[in-house]
Amino acid sequence: MHMIDKQAFTWSAAACFAAWLALGALPAVAAGMYKWTDDQGIVHYSDQMPADAVNKGGTVFDKQGRQIKKIDPTLTPAQIKAKEAEDERLRQLAKTQEEKSRRDIALTHSYTSEEEIDFARSRALLAIESQLKSAETYIADLTKRQQELKRDKLAYGTKPVPGTLDTELTGIDEELARQDKVLAQRRAEITAINAKYESDKQRWREIRADQGKPSFPAATNTPPAPPSKGSSATAPK
Repeated sequence: MHMIDKQAFTWSAAACFAAWLALGALPAVAAGMYKWTDDQGIVHYSDQMPADAVNKGGTVFDKQGRQIKKIDPTLTPAQIKAKEAEDERLRQLAKTQEEKSRRDIALTHSYTSEEEIDFARSRALLAIESQLKSAETYIADLTKRQQELKRDKLAYGTKPVPGTLDTELTGIDEELARQDKVLAQRRAEITAINAKYESDKQRWREIRADQGKPSFPAATNTPPAPPSKGSSATAPK
């Protein structure tokens, strides 16, 4: 019984709306009519939106019954937070896509072959590898001097060791530790450069492969051309 009353009320609201349009809209509602749905799911039409229905959203019609505006429901704090999170996710996604597109354009404009990528990698590695070799040579010299000083220190036996010898040994130990960090840094840079250019080469291949794929024209429904003069056509059986 409740469902029948609800349906009858809904149809009554719609009938009122139709009657309002048929009368050409009264002067009091010249600005239009509002449509909204209450908590029970019943649709209402009125020349004013009730205060307790504003947050639920609705639709505004003009005098001819045409929709001119849609009022979105007021979001709850949880919905606002979820919307902000989704907006931020979409912004980050768009930013990532933009950066990817920019890198792809730069990559295809910078290189015309894989050999050019390999050459650029070799050029980028040249300076770092030179620095690495220089550091290794320097470490070897320091280590040799360190061993000499240690032998000199042992030669003193129980005699007092000059302070300059201990000072030099301490300085060499500190410098060797610093150079070990330099070596680790240079080797990490070499690994990063190799990874970068290998990634660039792989992406370059993918872009070229996509560019080389044939593009098939969309199918058309163009009818076959009529037979030329002098030719005969066989009627279908």
